[in-house]
Amino acid sequence: MGDVVNLNRFRKTRDRAERAKEAEANRIRFGRTKAEKDRDRQEAERRAQDLNGKKLDDPS
Repeated sequence: MGDVVNLNRFRKTRDRAERAKEAEANRIRFGRTKAEKDRDRQEAERRAQDLNGKKLDDPS
């Protein structure tokens, strides 16, 4: 005879493992340090200023 298995416990364990795996993937995909965010923000500001400096005056 086989061992008795609590199906609810099995499902919960399986679901926890799947959520942990997905959380790890999200941390890799979306997780950035504060320094990385600041660097990207400063780069975007620099590009915006550079673009504004190259705009031509409106002739009207």
